[in-house]
Amino acid sequence: MDVQKTLEGFNQGVGKLAKELPRVMKGFRDLHEAVISDGALSAKQKELIAIGIAVAIRCHYCIAVHVAKALELGATREEIMEAVGVAVLMGGGPAAAYATEALQVLDSLAGKS
Repeated sequence: MDVQKTLEGFNQGVGKLAKELPRVMKGFRDLHEAVISDGALSAKQKELIAIGIAVAIRCHYCIAVHVAKALELGATREEIMEAVGVAVLMGGGPAAAYATEALQVLDSLAGKS
């Protein structure tokens, strides 16, 4: 998996959507910022939750984006892998398959390819 290419593809796609659906995407961006900002849970904790959900619902782009953001916010490998473990618990076999993708993203972004 080429994680950088995946992230670039996602960003390009979102950019195109923003041109086609400016109000919708601005609303989504505003919602994202409001939800992920520090509150009772830190932004890092929320990104870890997002990783678990991304794996459980099997969202290729979401896994890459949220693992990258969690790392940026200081999440450790252990924290990310525990979030992935919760996703496997909640999502069963399909989540276990996508958990391997989260590990590939983590390894790639951490320079362990």
